[in-house]
This record gives sequence, C-alpha cells and structure tokens, in this order.
Amino acid sequence: MIEFVVHVLVSAGLLYVVGQMISGIDVRDGRAALFGALGLGLVNAFVKPILVFLTLPVTFLTLGLFLIVVNALMFMLAAALVDGFEVEGFGAALKGSLTLAVMNFVVGAVFGL
Repeated sequence: MIEFVVHVLVSAGLLYVVGQMISGIDVRDGRAALFGALGLGLVNAFVKPILVFLTLPVTFLTLGLFLIVVNALMFMLAAALVDGFEVEGFGAALKGSLTLAVMNFVVGAVFGL
C-alpha cells in the first residue's frame, strides 16, 4: 500500500513538472496533478487494454510504434476527466506522454520504484 501511495505521489510530481515543461499542457496545481496521476492510472488500467486489443493489427503493422499514439490518447482522456489538467491537442499529448514515460522510467531506475 505504501508503494502505491509513493508511486502516485511521484507520478503527480512528475506530471506537474511535465505541465511546466511542455507548452500546451497545463496542470493548475498540486491537487490537479494528484488527481491527474490517479486518473491516468485508472485510464491506463481499464481503458488502455481494450484500446490496445482493438488496435492490435495496426500495432503489429507498425512494429509496436502505434502504442505511442495509444499512450497519447490515454493522456488526453485523463486530462478530459480531471479538472485543472488541460491538454491542448494531440501534439502536446504526445510530447507529454513521452516525457512523462521517460521521467517515470528514470526515477524508477534511480530510486528503485
């Protein structure tokens, strides 16, 4: 349970940083970042597997690169569900989801999360 709370808090902090770094992404405050991280986790847990299954032929043809598009769509969906977390278009969502994924990977590798 503690690991889950730490992961959500770290993801919220990283989401706030992504909002500051990428133009077109606005994370209003810490509360929006926290709910944005929770929303992103829920969307990735429940909606993403269905979308990945439905787009399996395209993902296969693009050798898995279409999953980057799916991640950007999940980022946009989470932003649509959370007040104070705004994404202005697909390009910003693509940059934001890639940046967040890389930052999560680096933090996880450095701190063993």
